[in-house]
Amino acid sequence: MQTVRGILLDVDGVLHVSMQPISGAAETLTWLEEHGYAYRCVTNTTTLARVTLAQRLQSIGLPIKEPQLITAPVATAAYLREHFAGKRCWLITKGDTARDFTDIELVEERADVVVIGGAEELLSYEVMNAAFRMIMDGATLLAMHTNRYWRTADGLQLDSGPYVRALEIATERPAIIIGKPERTFFLQALQALDRSAEETIMVGDDIENDVGGAQRAGLRGVLVCTGKYRVDSPMLTHVQPTAILPSLADLPSWLSQFH
Repeated sequence: MQTVRGILLDVDGVLHVSMQPISGAAETLTWLEEHGYAYRCVTNTTTLARVTLAQRLQSIGLPIKEPQLITAPVATAAYLREHFAGKRCWLITKGDTARDFTDIELVEERADVVVIGGAEELLSYEVMNAAFRMIMDGATLLAMHTNRYWRTADGLQLDSGPYVRALEIATERPAIIIGKPERTFFLQALQALDRSAEETIMVGDDIENDVGGAQRAGLRGVLVCTGKYRVDSPMLTHVQPTAILPSLADLPSWLSQFH
């Protein structure tokens, strides 16, 4: 196998679960730096602005700087500025994500673009119906990701992907998807990493969005079993990771075999 020089890391389920750091995660990040690996953290987390997420991760002992984070909201905002400049945007998401959408007009009615992020309990019937009506009136549906669920300290939790799919079915209009597993998201990450796909691996807990998405973009995908999927997941019949590791703490020993 080709030598690994670049590493993309998912955040939820890989570095932490419900802001409780995975054992050995911080030590692995330090090891990567000490051994000359370039890495970036790529996440579909959409309820925190990038600066806030960096601060939260640092507060639980994960040495990640803001520029090392590539988030779906930041990528979404960049897409809006490029393709929908001057358009009115209804941003449906929790937290302080709007901080990443500077210079974009945010509204709650008569929007040109309906953007769904990590909205969770905000996606009530009233909100979904309002979004449906705007899309039927000509607005574009844009989703930061289409994750179906993720793992929390309380167990698996439904994500916003099924709601995006419901709007696609009701309006018969496909959404524009920005985050993982979209190929453009991985290419943006590779550009920030300054590494080729062939020399880069993606480490994630999601067989579809992390491993499968990375493989379609030409990267190798490594699955860790600290998040939503386990080693006996039936999804592994559809996507075969380059490696399956118990956790991120096992990454250094796996990488060492290529030297």
